[in-house]
Amino acid sequence: MDKVLQTMIDNMPEKTGRSLNEWKVVLKSKSFAKHSEAVNFLKKEHQVTHGFANTIVTLSKEENKGPTELVKNQYQGKESLLPIYERLLTVVKAFGEDVIVSPKKTTVSIIRKKQFALIKPATRTRVDLGLKIKDKPITDRLGNSGPFGTMCTHRVQITAADQVDSQLIEWLQEAYNKAE
Repeated sequence: MDKVLQTMIDNMPEKTGRSLNEWKVVLKSKSFAKHSEAVNFLKKEHQVTHGFANTIVTLSKEENKGPTELVKNQYQGKESLLPIYERLLTVVKAFGEDVIVSPKKTTVSIIRKKQFALIKPATRTRVDLGLKIKDKPITDRLGNSGPFGTMCTHRVQITAADQVDSQLIEWLQEAYNKAE
């Protein structure tokens, strides 16, 4: 988790009078059509500053739209690629308890202290794995970052779970090691 966000969450009880989990309970008791309505409710009814109100509402929504739903949406119509995703997760989770899997709308970030990998179902037949391994030469298989831009230094295109082989695991491990 981002350091600034974690600090904000840690300071929430002192600054707002309640913890994040307590605020989530408050929001669950209400029904808001829009994000801004919930933010305004916290500001007006509970005198929460805009920054804290926005953070509380955003984190409450993320919890409601859990990781499994985000991943499920990414692979809708691409279900045949799920074994690749699951194999990659099994590999990275074995690196250590400090691995964080963070699903977003279109990708899944793999983080240690910094993001070191990014998983994206790129087409109906291919998963793109972005890796952050500075100073590693480009090869036919370990290509340039492509659409990942500066988020990653390399990209590996994977069309079958058995392509998550010892060479790919070695690259993932190297990216993990450099993300200290």
